[in-house]
Amino acid sequence: MNIKRAKQEIKDAIQAYLKKDAYGEYQIPSVYQRPILLMGPPGIGKTQIMEQIARECRIALVSYTITHHTRQSAIGLPFIRQKTYDGQEVSVTEYTMSEIIASVYDKMEESGLREGILFIDEINCVSETLAPAMLQFLQCKTFGNRQVPEGWIIVAAGNPPEYNKSVREFDVVTLDRLKRIDVEENFEVWKEYAYQVGIHPAIIAYLELRRENFYRMETTVDGRLFATARGWEDLSRLILVYEELGKKVDREVVHQYIQHWKVAKDFANYLDLYRKYRKDYGLDRILQGNYGEDTLEKLKFAAFDERLSVVSLLIGRLGGYFREAYEKDQFVSDLFVWLKRYKQMVDEVEEQGIAQELYAGGGILKTICARAKEELEQKKRAGQLGRGEGHRAEAVLEMLQDYRKRLKEKHLSGREGLAYVKQLFAKEAQEREEKADQALKALNHGFDFMEDAFGESQEMAVFVTELNTSFYSVWFLKENDCPQYYKYNKGLLFDERQQDILKEMDEAEAAMERGLK
Repeated sequence: MNIKRAKQEIKDAIQAYLKKDAYGEYQIPSVYQRPILLMGPPGIGKTQIMEQIARECRIALVSYTITHHTRQSAIGLPFIRQKTYDGQEVSVTEYTMSEIIASVYDKMEESGLREGILFIDEINCVSETLAPAMLQFLQCKTFGNRQVPEGWIIVAAGNPPEYNKSVREFDVVTLDRLKRIDVEENFEVWKEYAYQVGIHPAIIAYLELRRENFYRMETTVDGRLFATARGWEDLSRLILVYEELGKKVDREVVHQYIQHWKVAKDFANYLDLYRKYRKDYGLDRILQGNYGEDTLEKLKFAAFDERLSVVSLLIGRLGGYFREAYEKDQFVSDLFVWLKRYKQMVDEVEEQGIAQELYAGGGILKTICARAKEELEQKKRAGQLGRGEGHRAEAVLEMLQDYRKRLKEKHLSGREGLAYVKQLFAKEAQEREEKADQALKALNHGFDFMEDAFGESQEMAVFVTELNTSFYSVWFLKENDCPQYYKYNKGLLFDERQQDILKEMDEAEAAMERGLK
């Protein structure tokens, strides 16, 4: 199965394992909660989805790559203890707590979460001395003589033997105690992820044209040649930063990440063409509605690869507009949640007749800021914030602190302070509308250009399909009406990927609402 389906399977299993009955006991007792074994080629995102699952299930995560561990760190160090048996004192060997088990308890104390995932990567690549301990761990959920705490789900990942010479096959006895999930690479699934995390548009466009180069593993007389999803993502990060620094990414640089010389050379050549197309066609002018007959004439006689590259350029730039609109919308929504709490506290103060001087100079907002900061720190400790979410939460806290500073300077409190904060918030809400309007205008101009350049062609079908693939474009189209999109989308089968993304959005919104209650 693909990595997206594997992620859902793991989430479903975790939700089942953590479901409690009316007596507060797990409906599936810990002894019957099979460890999950995720098997698949390297670099397709097995480790990454565990972080996503932990955040989405609102549980903790402790992650280890077991090949970095010795037998002593995994099961503990031996020490001698005196015990008495049948009236006779004897020396007995015991073990200190495993570093891994200790990390689970540390995580519970640090995060305040009693349930979580213990993720062990590369579990079938351990040394000969550690192999028996891994079998015991999978069969009995123990490291040494220490049990994995109740409420913690074991997930392990490994690579098939064709990808790693160090792989050790599990016996049937062990496999019969596991919930095994086999996963394989899938470009369409990765592309959804790529749009969401902002993979460089040139990489997405290139792989759309050369899908066979998305994931390659070959053994030649010169050694192992490979291209992986991990390699493309890391290369994307480098290209984005190099562009800001004004540095050039050539085939030598590409080969440092995509260690398949033929693929690296091909992509480097395409990247040069991509830059040329971006300059020649004037992307920003197109999305502002400023393009002439010369541009349309040039496309009319362009090769198919060039035409598709221009479509990808449009999608990539529109994605920037959609993402900015999304981030602003989420920021305003998160800020509104805290201001709603602020209003509730002001109402309580008014109703209870508490002395206003206690709250002068933004005193109530001081309490709100303290709570927002505490919640942010707790989520950071628990690992419940992705990179973007963390930045957004920090920005919300900074805005609340700025509001408080302004109230203090103006000596406002109570209803007067609340009214002033509402005025400040209205500016943020207005900026949200402006971001949405900018994105909608760009999208409409994009459709106008596509109609003029291609009409109802294969290129238009690709354009609409890509809009159905990106998380940010699907969100934007859900929130904003675009008649041209619906006109052309009717001609396509309603995309299953779009349905999946919409479902994920609804689940995320429901989870957020539960978290606020």
